[in-house]
Amino acid sequence: MRRRLLESFDKIYVVDLHGNAKIQEICSDGSVDQNVFDIMQGVSINIFIKTLLKKKTELGQVFHHSLQGKREFKYDQLNTSGIESINWEKLKCTDPGYFFVQKDFKEIEKYETFFRLHDLFLISGPGCKTERDGLNIKFTKEELRTVLLDFINLSEEEIRSKYNLHKDSRDWKVKWAKNDVIANFSNTIIQSYLYRPFDVRYIYYSGISKGFVGTPGYKRFYNMLNDNIGIIFPRICKGNNGFQHGFISRNIIDVAAGDAFSGAGTFFAPLYRYPDKSESLIVEQNIERQHNLNVELINQVAGRIGLTFNIDDLSYGLEDITSKLTFTPIDILDYIYAILYSPTYREKYKEFLKIDFPRVPYPKDQRTFWQLVQLGGDLRQIHLMESPILNMLITKYPVVGSNEVDKVRFETYDYEATLLNENGEFDYPDYLGAVYINDTQYFADVPTSAWEFYIGGYQPAQKWLKDRKGRTLNFEDIIHYQKIIVALKETDRIMKEIDKIEIE
Repeated sequence: MRRRLLESFDKIYVVDLHGNAKIQEICSDGSVDQNVFDIMQGVSINIFIKTLLKKKTELGQVFHHSLQGKREFKYDQLNTSGIESINWEKLKCTDPGYFFVQKDFKEIEKYETFFRLHDLFLISGPGCKTERDGLNIKFTKEELRTVLLDFINLSEEEIRSKYNLHKDSRDWKVKWAKNDVIANFSNTIIQSYLYRPFDVRYIYYSGISKGFVGTPGYKRFYNMLNDNIGIIFPRICKGNNGFQHGFISRNIIDVAAGDAFSGAGTFFAPLYRYPDKSESLIVEQNIERQHNLNVELINQVAGRIGLTFNIDDLSYGLEDITSKLTFTPIDILDYIYAILYSPTYREKYKEFLKIDFPRVPYPKDQRTFWQLVQLGGDLRQIHLMESPILNMLITKYPVVGSNEVDKVRFETYDYEATLLNENGEFDYPDYLGAVYINDTQYFADVPTSAWEFYIGGYQPAQKWLKDRKGRTLNFEDIIHYQKIIVALKETDRIMKEIDKIEIE
């Protein structure tokens, strides 16, 4: 579209008024940036000039001006400015994006030598889209089973009334959902579901499009009904904080599991492929699987680091990696995962990471590859909540009460603490605080760095609790939340370790 505009008009003037609350836009100095209207979407003023003097083969010129701050400031600036008085910045609009904002593309040549994640995996695509999250996704199997039994036993009108279902949509109708449940219901059809980072819930999953789940993404997610693991990565990044994406799952994932600002930005790729058993979704054990990797790209990696790719190794890399002469699919995944969590990589290539699938540098040598595999593997186990380090809790839950989540708030202590455990981890200072779930009950000694940590636009330490407002936490919930705090703190620590490695 931008190219067509450049072909059609001689000059284009863009006054970018920002104010995009959807991506939590702020000014460059961190101060508030308000919209000129009472809406969440950002706003711009665009002036298009056509004189018929430009040759058809020529592209028009683009002039840009950015205006951020409070609403009154923007009003004042607009009221006292004209097209001749504004200090315009002339943009260089080039293929393929023809962007109408200034972009720093000085690293583009190097970045384009990396391989795209989307090209590495043979099967990948968006997460599952239920069309009716509140109905289809539940915290417990029992809650979901109650809904399913209602869809079996109640009439369409009774279902609409009980669950406040009004107008059907293009991809979801009560009739279709009811027919799907009646035809396919069984206990094995209820699957674990990664709804948000560290937040696994339950979903009815028959794999049928426009059934109880509107867009199930069966081509990708039938692979997750057996022993498997997959990586979550963005197609685009709209958040104001840049690239802080990448997660991992052993389960089917939600379309917004990896990106708070754009569900379409969440892509998922399973590490292994299984034979398609579409006629039966009952989980079968010991089914032969194959890796889901582009062999041509893998051979390029192998040639660069002088190792052999072992396509038959299904051990998930449990052996001592320092003695390995071959690398496996899980090693590739761990290497990529470490790269995505490299602060230097995120900052250096932030402009490119906003607009397309991430590209990952080829490993520079064996030593660097194995270092990153080790750290990426540590991150993987932590994010899957499988690492033993998560049992070393650093917080407390000291007050007895109802355990009901009401208004969640964070109160920082007025001192700085150094966190240490018996192995010497967490040996750097951090400000601690208390996370209150109601007026009296709280999690004590929560590091500020964990409370504020972002993954894909979410702050998991905050969102996990806020999503449970009105619910009562059980013992497993309380422990799980404390493990999330350890996971976020450890992620921050491992990212610092990754940043010590020269990745390219």
